[in-house]
Amino acid sequence: MAKKLWGGRFKKELAQNAKDYSYSLQVDQLLFPYDIAIGCAHVRMLAKVKIIRRAEALTIERGLKKVLSDFYGKDLGVFATQYEDIHSFIQVQLEKRIGAVAKKLHTARSRNDLVITATKLYLKDALEIMDGAIIALQKALHRCAEKYQTVALPGFTHLQHAQPVLFAHHLLAYVEMLERDRARCRDAYGRLDEMPLGSGAISGTTLPIDRAFVARQLGFSRLAQNSMDAVSDRDSILEVVSACSIVMMHLSRLSEDVVLWNSAEFGFIELSDEYATGSSLMPQKKNPDMFELCRGRTGSVYGNFIAVLTLMKGLPLAYNRDMQEDKKPLFEALHTTLSSLDV
Repeated sequence: MAKKLWGGRFKKELAQNAKDYSYSLQVDQLLFPYDIAIGCAHVRMLAKVKIIRRAEALTIERGLKKVLSDFYGKDLGVFATQYEDIHSFIQVQLEKRIGAVAKKLHTARSRNDLVITATKLYLKDALEIMDGAIIALQKALHRCAEKYQTVALPGFTHLQHAQPVLFAHHLLAYVEMLERDRARCRDAYGRLDEMPLGSGAISGTTLPIDRAFVARQLGFSRLAQNSMDAVSDRDSILEVVSACSIVMMHLSRLSEDVVLWNSAEFGFIELSDEYATGSSLMPQKKNPDMFELCRGRTGSVYGNFIAVLTLMKGLPLAYNRDMQEDKKPLFEALHTTLSSLDV
């Protein structure tokens, strides 16, 4: 059985059903490369301020990079019943490779400040990917608008014929919505771009660490100022999942237009065979399934947002284990939104 990062006062092993209930590696393995990056920056800092020797820091960093190369791209979920979380997995794998010196990696940090730092690094990358995906859809809508720029169709209010409009004008309305989505993501990025590491479990550390050095190493623009807030703040997750919800609302509205336009009653468009399906009983049909699925999955992203909002609403300061449950809805919301933008 893998070693734990805690347990000095405990005489009995955690019950198996308690492990099954509480272990999170299956979900938080997505933080693997970010946790490694934090570990490398952290030991460089520990050596810089002479808390550990430079040679020890180099050994630990080489060990971390070896763990990364050994497991990067692999499904760590196969270890889900053996390790409590991604941090425990990395620590044990590091000890297997470099021995007892690996224990010095955890000097002056806690899993409380480590996990939110890793999550913020993940979010920074995810928001950049989201921005690229939104731009790609905007360009696709622009191309379609240019191709059919002289085509007119009825504009609707109350789903009643109102005035004739250009098809291109209708499509470009969604480009404007998506531009607001990009702005929301940029705003969220700006607020989450502060480093919690150094906050420890709740109130920092008495060791003479250099947080600014680590922040520069990891690409954070500033430091979190209050340790209690830093380890328990999940606003960044809420903002990103909220942004995902609004993106999906816009995609769902676009999907509804396409579903209507594709129907025999409207008959404005025909979908490519690559993005439509048929019926096993009625071969004349061409169904807009991708758009219907997008419309349906919007509800699941809304659910992800409500899940995190509800998770946080009654938590006292500072960190509580409830917060382990923030990552599953976050990862699901981002995956659904990015795949929907792509399709």
